[in-house]
Amino acid sequence: MQRNQLTALELASTVLVGPRVIYPTVIWDDQHVLLLDTGYQGQLELLKENLEKAGAPFDRLSHVLMTHHDLDHVGGLPALLAEAPREVEVFAQALEKPYIQGEKRFLRITDETLVQIGAWPEERRIPFLRMLDNPPKGPVSRVIAGGEELPFCGGIVVIDTPGHTPGHLSFYHKPTKTLIAGDAMVVTDAELYGPEPAAAIDLPLALQSLKAFEQFDIETVVCYHGGVYRNGANVRIAQLVADSEALTPFA
Repeated sequence: MQRNQLTALELASTVLVGPRVIYPTVIWDDQHVLLLDTGYQGQLELLKENLEKAGAPFDRLSHVLMTHHDLDHVGGLPALLAEAPREVEVFAQALEKPYIQGEKRFLRITDETLVQIGAWPEERRIPFLRMLDNPPKGPVSRVIAGGEELPFCGGIVVIDTPGHTPGHLSFYHKPTKTLIAGDAMVVTDAELYGPEPAAAIDLPLALQSLKAFEQFDIETVVCYHGGVYRNGANVRIAQLVADSEALTPFA
């Protein structure tokens, strides 16, 4: 029997936003293959290659767990669902569902953002605006919330970590003691940091969400931006919480 396994996929791309590396996560065993976030639009072939290298082929993919609805997380979802040879269930938080399904405009695509996009070089501006005319979307099969334990691959705990977006989720894989933080934290120059201030829709709430991680025994953290961190994660998270409380006292 194949043991529960987890790998952070490293996807490098110049799609839409210029050079960028992101780290979706795949968790798998004999019965299920779960992908946490789907990358940018246009990255499906790269994603397939990385899944194959990890030992979790695309044709075995059974579930997608969405941390939230930003373009770099949901962009690959339509192509993934269209090409998957079997039904793939998509799980997401209730507040994120209407954005993932295309029922609401992405929160970061404001009128001010559209003005800023208008100043981009033509080779970036035109593809991006075309994408906004038909933004990536896909049906959410099931709404999930913090405190649930998903019965896959030895147990995956859902963690509410709002702030980066209103319904942002993180996940804790019990067998490997791995926290998949999404955008709740970042790794920069091999160090773990809290949420990126400029990217948080509600920064005080995003900082407060760090406390949710303190209840877990964490050996590894996977951040969507920055990758893998293993250097005493619980100690570092406690430090981040203390630093955040000093700046923004929690209620």
